[in-house]
Amino acid sequence: MIKSVFSVIGTVLFFSVNAQLKTGWYRAAITRPDSVSIIFNAEVVLQNKKSVLYIRNAAERLKVDDIKLKGDSVFIEMPFFESSFKLKKLSNHSLKGVWLKGASNRIIEMPVLFEYSNKSRFVAGDSLNENLDGKWQVVFTRSNGTDRPAVAVFEQNGKMVTGTFLTPTGDYRYLEGTLNKNTLQLSCFDGSHAYYFSAEVNGKIISNGKFYSTVSAPESWKAVKNNNASLPDTLQQTQLKDGETKLNFRFKDVNGKTVSINDARFKNKVVIVQLMGSWCPNCMDESNFLKSVYKDYKEKGVEIIALAYELTTNEARSKASLQKFINRFSIVYPVLIAPAAVNDEQRTEKTLPQLTPIRSFPTTIFIGKDGTVKKVHSGFYGPGTGVYHEEFKKEFFAIVNELLNQ
Repeated sequence: MIKSVFSVIGTVLFFSVNAQLKTGWYRAAITRPDSVSIIFNAEVVLQNKKSVLYIRNAAERLKVDDIKLKGDSVFIEMPFFESSFKLKKLSNHSLKGVWLKGASNRIIEMPVLFEYSNKSRFVAGDSLNENLDGKWQVVFTRSNGTDRPAVAVFEQNGKMVTGTFLTPTGDYRYLEGTLNKNTLQLSCFDGSHAYYFSAEVNGKIISNGKFYSTVSAPESWKAVKNNNASLPDTLQQTQLKDGETKLNFRFKDVNGKTVSINDARFKNKVVIVQLMGSWCPNCMDESNFLKSVYKDYKEKGVEIIALAYELTTNEARSKASLQKFINRFSIVYPVLIAPAAVNDEQRTEKTLPQLTPIRSFPTTIFIGKDGTVKKVHSGFYGPGTGVYHEEFKKEFFAIVNELLNQ
């Protein structure tokens, strides 16, 4: 059984209250086994005489404040996900070491270098008057030759490019990069996923694209500019099985308390059931959104329950990872631990047998005041998708308000 990232390296370093990292910008490069580097930017600032790291992905700033130092050793714990850095200070204030990420059956370890006093991400050269602004119809091709659809939404400011890719199950969050002549480069790092995209741009055609994700086999991709680009309905949506009308579950939360959908607190309430995992970046965005929903709608008669499908069924590991998640987003609604891992092919049958197979995370289930399931929504478009996020929120609140009025 895999040990958590915390138990493997959490005791190696000891916090020193007087030690600090050099303030300023860093250019971080995570190196894959195929020698391809995934680049992101980070800034160290002092807050209350303590080093705090902000990871930059376009408009996003991820605050990382769990930093332990001893001598020239640095241990950085990401605020969510089973993710951390084990580093050494170099003479030029750069940091060199490894990024560690928990997976279902092992800990992924990848070399990383934080280059001090470098705010750039990629080299920004002549753009040859290419214009990436707008929507693009995208096709990704997996290493096994099968295709999957996506829509890219890009914004270009001079030679700087931001945007994201939308898929039937969610989005790739905040991407940032440059256009150098006709070479497009985009990347992001959020502690769970490390993404790097490259491609050639020629007018309304993007070709020779490569997509690198952590240690996964690279995918190729191509795109055509199309302001009417859309996602085909290729995902078989999760739904109630024929003859079923209600969910019936009772699982323990992170504190060991058993919570059931049939408990009195959920009677005559609109209930939102969030199927998620602490390993899932889109779930992170949705949880941040649902936290605000709960604050504004609890007194109106809305309850929320999160059901977490973790990387393993190791209870201690799941609790530790979920507690980080709960603490960072100040989640006050129940977060229950599903008794089946996310990669278990029988996860639906073991946890929510009233449903057809759960195919994506997050999945959101809306339950009416009468206790019956009214709607199931797969995936989540986060704030990095711009107008798609606004459209999602509009649909979400329309559903909730309709159920409250019933």
